[in-house]
Amino acid sequence: MSRFLFAPFLCAVLAAGTNAADKGQLDFSPSLFTVMAAMNASGYEINAGSPNNDPLREQIRQAVGASKAPVLAELKLFYEGHRQRDASADLGQYISFALATSGPPEFTFRYKPTEVPPDAQTLEGLGPLLVRFYREANIAELWNRSQPAFEHALERYHAPVSRSILEVNAYLRNPTSGYLGRTFQIYLDLLGPPNQVQTRSYGNEYFVVVTPSADPRIDAIRHAYLHYLLDPLATKYGEEVLESKSLIDYAQGAPALEEIYKSDYLLLTTDSLIKAIEARLPGHAESVDEALREGYILAPYFAEKLTAYEKQKEAMRLFFPEMVKQLDVGHESKRLASVQFAAEKRVRAARVVEAQPRVESPVLKTLEQAERHYGNRDYERARQAYLQALEQTGEKPFHARAYYGLARIAVLKNDAETGEQLFRKALESSPDPYVAAWAHVYLGRLSDISGNRDEATHHYQLALAIDGASAAARQAAEKGIHQTFKKEN
Repeated sequence: MSRFLFAPFLCAVLAAGTNAADKGQLDFSPSLFTVMAAMNASGYEINAGSPNNDPLREQIRQAVGASKAPVLAELKLFYEGHRQRDASADLGQYISFALATSGPPEFTFRYKPTEVPPDAQTLEGLGPLLVRFYREANIAELWNRSQPAFEHALERYHAPVSRSILEVNAYLRNPTSGYLGRTFQIYLDLLGPPNQVQTRSYGNEYFVVVTPSADPRIDAIRHAYLHYLLDPLATKYGEEVLESKSLIDYAQGAPALEEIYKSDYLLLTTDSLIKAIEARLPGHAESVDEALREGYILAPYFAEKLTAYEKQKEAMRLFFPEMVKQLDVGHESKRLASVQFAAEKRVRAARVVEAQPRVESPVLKTLEQAERHYGNRDYERARQAYLQALEQTGEKPFHARAYYGLARIAVLKNDAETGEQLFRKALESSPDPYVAAWAHVYLGRLSDISGNRDEATHHYQLALAIDGASAAARQAAEKGIHQTFKKEN
């Protein structure tokens, strides 16, 4: 491969990382990134000092402040004028806005005026401010600089999320993650306050937004995915479900149950079924009895029916209507009459507590320092840290991460030949799936730039063949197969 490639082309190899996510993926959103960067720069301080924050939140806050963008003063006034008393609602309206718009650089609503989420409608006037903010604060550059942090976060979530969704699909006998023309999208938001999971359903689109936490919020994502699959069934067979609506009277006496469930029987029924299913899936702590005491009044009934479901061959979408029709209101009334409801919802603090101090090996700490330097564009300090990691251990997987980091730096320094050699050394050093997939993607891009399309396609195919590759790497590889990588104007 020739060393004399234009630097802009080589930088594009790394900067291209990933674009907007295809539907149904675990990914990150430039729209959310921009909106949250604007919020954090405008006085949004919720849990700003929590150790569960991703370091990127403070890094972007400082970078935006240093930009001295003229629009910041107007954004601060806008935020103060739209502040909500409830912290969840305050954050939620901006998440809704980000999901409902086209994102940068236009930030216009993607839906008809009558379909725009109500809480997003209250932020009228934010779009034009974000257009200016995106330009004046150079958010596009900050987005590109943040890719290593996002890739690291995706690596942490990819395997457990994939496993959890596969378990749900297997249990419900759902052949694919798509259902009734709807799409399921998980976004990781590293700029938001920690320990938050918010879901949205707009038309045929279902979104889950997850912020940093000590442990990945897999239970919450799985719960949302079950809603994505089961909500359409409750709606389709709504008349049958509502035949037992009189049972909702028992839910009124459950102090721990959120008010929305006490007035929406379809939702209460769906969540009762979900609670029963979750109790039968691996790694779930809450029992059916606990769900009942919190007010999910049909959880015991569905738990009994799931025993029969597991012994037959039909998928849940076919079994559901019969299960609903067989519900005996009189029998369930007798069961519920003696229930002692919990006074308050059980707090699962382990899901949101601060991370316990980790005992890290020196090489792992060095590699994390290298990635931070890389994310801050301090490439010389990053290079020295990667070289130090090579000297600290003989374990190949750590060597693979170090070679991978050195390869990216070489490419940024316009040394394509060294970059190619280092990516190959990473592949020879027992890399984890994340590193292996991205190494092949970058080798494919370098091959494309040098004019070797066949070799490029081969690398993209190898990336796709890696079990456990991140969704972002798969997306990049798929794009590479269908389109020759080249500098974007």
